[in-house]
Amino acid sequence: MRKALRWLLALTVLIGTLSTAGAATAAEPEATGTDSTTDIKERLLSIPGMSLVEEKPYTGYRFFVLNYTQPVDHRRPSKGTFQQRITVLHKDVSRPTVFFTSGYNVSTTPRRSEPTQIVDGNQVSLEYRFFTPSRPAPADWSKLDIWQAASDQHRVFKALKGIYGKNWISTGGSKGGMTATYYERFYPRDMDGVVAYVAPNDVVNKEDSAYDRFFAGVGTKECRDRLNGVQREALVRRAPLEKKYAAYAKENDLTFETIGSLDKAYEATVLDYVWGFWQYSLLKDCDQIPADAKNATDDEIWDSVDTIAGFSAYADQGLTTYTPYYYQAGTQLGAPTIHFPHIEKKYIRYGYQPPRNFVPRDIPMKFQPSAMRDVDTWVRHNARQMLFVYGQNDPWGAEPFRVGNGAKDSYVMTAPGMNHGANVAGLVPEQKTLATARILDWAGVASSAVQADPAAAKPLAKFDAKLDKRDPQREMTLRP
Repeated sequence: MRKALRWLLALTVLIGTLSTAGAATAAEPEATGTDSTTDIKERLLSIPGMSLVEEKPYTGYRFFVLNYTQPVDHRRPSKGTFQQRITVLHKDVSRPTVFFTSGYNVSTTPRRSEPTQIVDGNQVSLEYRFFTPSRPAPADWSKLDIWQAASDQHRVFKALKGIYGKNWISTGGSKGGMTATYYERFYPRDMDGVVAYVAPNDVVNKEDSAYDRFFAGVGTKECRDRLNGVQREALVRRAPLEKKYAAYAKENDLTFETIGSLDKAYEATVLDYVWGFWQYSLLKDCDQIPADAKNATDDEIWDSVDTIAGFSAYADQGLTTYTPYYYQAGTQLGAPTIHFPHIEKKYIRYGYQPPRNFVPRDIPMKFQPSAMRDVDTWVRHNARQMLFVYGQNDPWGAEPFRVGNGAKDSYVMTAPGMNHGANVAGLVPEQKTLATARILDWAGVASSAVQADPAAAKPLAKFDAKLDKRDPQREMTLRP
C-alpha cells in the first residue's frame, strides 16, 4: 500500500460495530448434519447458504471450492446478499482448523499456509469481499470496510464450527495479515490464535518518515546506489523511454483512463522500482541491477524497471482487479509516501500518487483516519495469543504492529534478511521454535514434550513442495 503503493476503519464504523454486532449475527446459520459418519461434502453442503462449485483431488485431503451466501451489509442483513467464494482443504474433523485469507482473491488451487502445515490441520480460505467474483451486484462500495469483512469471516466461522469443532487459528500474509488482525479486533472470541505475516500498520497516514529511514539503511550502500541510480536514470531519460512505453501500450492494448495519462503511469511505475526490489528480492539479487546506470542503455534501464515494477501496473488493465484494495487504502488502510533524496525535484512531477488516483472517479471515497488508530490501540493493549512475523528487508515492515503491556502471550518477531515472504521458518532458531511451540499450543496439539520445552517444537506435517509454496507471489503493482 502506498500513495501509489496502498492500505485499511473509522470511529463511526467502530462504534457501529459494537452496537450492531447482534444484528449481524442474529441469523447466522449453524451446520446441520454433523453426524461424524456423514460424508464431509454432505456436511458442508448441509450448511444453509453453502453451495459447491467444484471438488478437486489432492492426496491426503479433500479440497472443495464453495460459494457461501453473505449479507451485503451485516448491520442490515435483509438488504441483499452476494455469493462469497471460499475453499476448504479438509483433512479430518478431529484436527484443528486454520482460517486463511490473502485479503484479495482466493486461490482455487490446493495450498497450505505455514500454520496449517505446523498444526497438520484443515484450512478454510476466504475470498475478500468485492474481489471478483465475490462482489455484490450492484456494488455499494460503502459496504467495503474492515468491519464488514471481519463479519464475513465471523459468519463463516460460525457456520463451520459445528463441523470443525477443534481449535481455530486465523492467518494471512500482508493484506491477509492485516485482515486476520482486524478480524481479531472485532471478534476476539472466535479464534484460539492469530499468526499475521508481514502486516503493515499505517497508524497515522500522513506521517511516513519510518519508510524514509528504512530506505536510507536497508541492505548495503552498494545495492542502494545501484537501485537509486537506475530509478533516477529512468526519470532523466523520460522522453525516450515514454516513447517506448507508448509503443508497448499500443502493442498490448493498454489504456490509462483511471490514472489519467501515460505520463502519470510511467512515473508511478518508476517510483515503485526501489520499493518493489526490496519487497520481492533479496540482497544477493542486487548483482542483477545495472551497476553503472548512467552508462547503461535505454533497454537495460527499461528492462530492469519493467522486471521489478512492471509497466502494465498502472494501466487500466492492471488496476481493475485491485480496485477494492485501492478503495480500502484510500478510505481506511492508509498508504505510505516516501521521498527520493537521490533524485532532483525537476525530474519528479507527481511523487507518490494517492489511492484516489487508482480508483475510477465514479466510486466515491472519503478517508477515515480513526480506523487504523483504533486497531493499533486495540492490539497494543488487548492482543491475546497473537504472533506478528516481519522480514528485516521488507519495506512494509517499516511500520509494524507492536504489542504493549496489556497484551498477553503475543509476540512480534523479525526474520533476518528476509523480504515480504518472511515466515516462521526464517526466524532465528530460538524464535522459530518458540513461535512453532506457541502455534501448536494455540491449536491444542502441542505435545507434553513441547509444552515442557519449546525447543522440541516442529511442524507436525511434512513439507509438500506443491502444497506449501512459500515464496511471495510477485505483483506488478505494489500492494501489501
